[in-house]
Amino acid sequence: MKFPNKKYHKLSDYRKDYYDFLKSAFDSIDDIKLNKAIKILDKAYKNPKIKIFVCGNGGSAALANHFACDHQKILNETNVLKPFLISLSSNTALMTAISNDNKYDCVFSDQIEQIGQKSDILITISSSGKSQNIINAIKVAKKKSITTISLTGFDGGISKKIADINLHINSYNYGIIESMHHTIMNLISQFLKNKYFSLNQIKTKKF
Repeated sequence: MKFPNKKYHKLSDYRKDYYDFLKSAFDSIDDIKLNKAIKILDKAYKNPKIKIFVCGNGGSAALANHFACDHQKILNETNVLKPFLISLSSNTALMTAISNDNKYDCVFSDQIEQIGQKSDILITISSSGKSQNIINAIKVAKKKSITTISLTGFDGGISKKIADINLHINSYNYGIIESMHHTIMNLISQFLKNKYFSLNQIKTKKF
């Protein structure tokens, strides 16, 4: 159901409905698929030779950068996981060079062509799942036998259909979808941190 679908005059009413739709979106996360993604990343994070690429546009680009930052820093604290993450949305010079010399639709796929290898992992973040540069990234990754995980919302677009694992948010509101994608990022890192921390560390460390 679309939110909002009516005119609001009181912040308290909007806040209540926003929370209800936010909770509904959270409940739509498929635990089985999320668990599959976590197992794939858990294994990959133990091998520093495996690269995990993350990409997105706009707010999702910021989330891709955040994903790469948090997972690499936070999970290194376990002394078991040594993630090697690369945000394909972070190198402005390279992105503009590709866009200028080729086209923006290839801004992520060209990077994967250049440095992607079999056994690497690609995580795409796209609320619509329809951004052509995201779709191209998944297609090139699959040709190179790179495991693909897509995070989507709305109807999921092509990204939902062609990725090896799709983590879909059942919402038609950008803010709610992006919040849930951020939540998925934190769920994964905190679950793995909890897995490898001792009980004493869990009680004393900040999460």
